[in-house]
Amino acid sequence: MDKITDFSNSLALQPKFHELIPGGAHTYAKGDDQYPEFMPPIIERGDGCHVWDVDGNEFIEYGMGLRAISLGHGYMPPIEAAYKQMQMGNNYARPAHIELKAAETFLEVTPGMEMVKFCKNGSDATTAAIKLSRAYTGRELIAICGDHPFFSIDDWFIGATAINAGIPQNVINQTIKFKFNDIESVKAMFEMYPDEIACVIMETEKYTPVDQHFLCEFMSLCKAHGTVFILDEMITGYRWHIGGAQTKYGVVPDLTTFGKAMGNGFAVSALAGKRELMELGGLHHDKERVFLLSTTHGAENHALAAYMSIVEEYKKHNVIEYLDYQGERLRTGIQKSIDEYGIGEYFSIIGHPACLVFGTKGQDKLPSQPYRTLFLQEIMKGGIIAPNLVNSFSHTDKDTDRTVEVFHEALNVYKKAIEEGVENYLVGRSVQPVYRKQNRMLKTIK
Repeated sequence: MDKITDFSNSLALQPKFHELIPGGAHTYAKGDDQYPEFMPPIIERGDGCHVWDVDGNEFIEYGMGLRAISLGHGYMPPIEAAYKQMQMGNNYARPAHIELKAAETFLEVTPGMEMVKFCKNGSDATTAAIKLSRAYTGRELIAICGDHPFFSIDDWFIGATAINAGIPQNVINQTIKFKFNDIESVKAMFEMYPDEIACVIMETEKYTPVDQHFLCEFMSLCKAHGTVFILDEMITGYRWHIGGAQTKYGVVPDLTTFGKAMGNGFAVSALAGKRELMELGGLHHDKERVFLLSTTHGAENHALAAYMSIVEEYKKHNVIEYLDYQGERLRTGIQKSIDEYGIGEYFSIIGHPACLVFGTKGQDKLPSQPYRTLFLQEIMKGGIIAPNLVNSFSHTDKDTDRTVEVFHEALNVYKKAIEEGVENYLVGRSVQPVYRKQNRMLKTIK
């Protein structure tokens, strides 16, 4: 197979993207600074787990729309369900019957949740959960897991990152952090801020397996301190389990948020929780009303139709089991190459099989963006786009085997770069972290 090296059409379009779109992309994680300088494919179309760019290059894609695609690009059953629904109208002056049916579907597969409200993206749901928690408790402080990278585009979270320009200091001060799987850090937090913490929010699991004792003790501490416990299932939902990692591990939070894979590319997310909290955003109670989620497109009928179709596909095809199966094949194949080259101290594969990531370290055995860039450069030459290794129901054995082959070749170059220096193999500047204070780009290496 010929190496992919021609990105001339993508490179020609780049300036136009930046002229009209701040950052050249509508999502920072898709930005040019996240990919090798001279290899910025602009995608034209996708089918299953394959995508084609404007230069006609074909890639096996991982990452899958920032973990939003679990069935595959252009997967027909939800598309057909959405199309059928759109022909009957998509948004009316009153609730549609499909909103009730979708709510019943969601609550059926998410044990312990009693009410749900649909919205369009993850930040809608997590920010609504924060507002609801503050209203319920009468407190202001929010505790986030400092080991989890993203919860919302809104001020309560972004203020806790390096990109906090434009966010008032008093808002920044209202968000505090704790450590994942570290119950002592949680206890210390409650001791430092007694009766001040409205809620805690964390992903049920990330790259490190959750300590279930930590999870249960954390929930008990929240109950004892009158703090709302929120589990963010944007990534784990419909990948770890159709009911989220909370269902897999048998825990029931006060509030939970879902999105991404529940829509397979359609814009749909959800805030769900216990009735006593969720009803504050309703009409029929004697407490002060919370303006919870009230968006023009929050319950677009076609997205809800797609969602219900996706649930049926999961049930019909055991999608969760398949994602695990294909992810384990991928992990095993790549680990074999890592071991063969003896570079386990420099390159690693971690995470849940349906949501793997790779870690890159340089000669000093510290995390390295230049070495990450080099690896992306080499696998893209072989027809793989993989900011991480998030798979889908459309990834076949053939796709996985080809990916393992390309990784094997790329890891050979990686080993040489460890021995001889990354500057001898990397073309262009290094990729950079999304959370950085300045926009300065690193110099071109070669």
